[in-house]
Amino acid sequence: MLNRTKSIAAYKEALKYIPGGVNSPVRALKAVGENPLFIERAKGVILTDVDGNDYIDFCLSWGVFILGYAHSAVLRTVNQSIKLGTSYGIPTLQETELARRVNHFIPSMERVRFVNSGTEAVMSAIRLARGYTNRNLIVKFVGCYHGHVDHLLVGAGSGVTTLASALSAGVPDAFVAYTLCLPFNDKKAVDHLFSIHGKEIAAVIVEPVPANMGVVPSQNGFLHYLREVTLAYGALLIFDEVITGFRLTAGGAQQLFNITPDLTTVGKIVGGGFPAAAFGGRADIMQMLAPEGDVYQAGTLSGNPVAMSAGIKTLDLLSQQGVYDALNKKAGRFVEQLRKQLAGKGIVINAVGNMFTLFFTEGEVNNFEDVRQCDTVRFGSFFRYMLAHGVYLSPSQFEACFVSVAHTEKQLDRVASIAGNFNG
Repeated sequence: MLNRTKSIAAYKEALKYIPGGVNSPVRALKAVGENPLFIERAKGVILTDVDGNDYIDFCLSWGVFILGYAHSAVLRTVNQSIKLGTSYGIPTLQETELARRVNHFIPSMERVRFVNSGTEAVMSAIRLARGYTNRNLIVKFVGCYHGHVDHLLVGAGSGVTTLASALSAGVPDAFVAYTLCLPFNDKKAVDHLFSIHGKEIAAVIVEPVPANMGVVPSQNGFLHYLREVTLAYGALLIFDEVITGFRLTAGGAQQLFNITPDLTTVGKIVGGGFPAAAFGGRADIMQMLAPEGDVYQAGTLSGNPVAMSAGIKTLDLLSQQGVYDALNKKAGRFVEQLRKQLAGKGIVINAVGNMFTLFFTEGEVNNFEDVRQCDTVRFGSFFRYMLAHGVYLSPSQFEACFVSVAHTEKQLDRVASIAGNFNG
């Protein structure tokens, strides 16, 4: 058993000043029956807590650190940038440099606007979609998470044409009155909804690889169908690639699946470890943004030079030949090891590229209803077992785990072996 005395003391102290002792709910580890870890430092894929315990990390700050923590080249770039000032509230060359790279990697993002978080990117993209189409309705999918903005914190209604209801206290019903929620991977539900409300729908927003109910791959051409139906009805298709952008391939999920959305949101990796995100898309849509157009969006720290410099260096490193082929091959090998080690233990592993989730269930997992059948108690036992053996997974049955460039084959072999000895 690892000694975590200092982490426990730190948590008690944090509870005096911070609601729940954490600044984002999942960090409290309540879903897995643990006390929070308090981290002192990180390097490569190793987290070190305040008690001096080391953990091989597969959460990676929720997918941010595709190159691993504290990458030397990124740190050098950031240190140079900090010496020149951390923010000006005035344009810098770095903003254009990073925007050019984003456009190079993801050509559908013809114009790019930088913000500070994925939630902010999604919120702004939806406002833009409504402004461009002059329509109000937004369609999302059960289990897909698009940040904590009020009108997207919704659950499904009692039927496919029922307006959604708020999932959080403090969100008035009127705020979600224009959000429609459908089952993921259900073409018939989409077709039925559009047959009734098609001319009122401003946009469909989707995680092309959902990661916030765990990794759930699309089935039977579902994403291509969304592209077809939105084009047919004049609605926009928004790919929320806050997690998948620059992770599955240089061009994200849309490159992997050969689909061109109208708008895209990216985050996590684009800031190279600093708070940054972006939304972008067709030039004729993006020109609706102020100061060119009438859709307002602004942010004092948006495009700050430190985050932009970190993003530039990160994307430059990812653009080197063979990076994604090697990463996805390594991740694929690891997932197959896990499947062999955990065979017969009631665990299904879904994976796309270098993202994966272990679902504690016997059946296939193709949508949120399937996810709800999972045994979260067993997942909690598995999480605690792995943590006790120095492995940190994303701390929820409903989240993705990630393999990074910095994971070594030796580390992955060790983790697969540890997992194979789980008997809970």
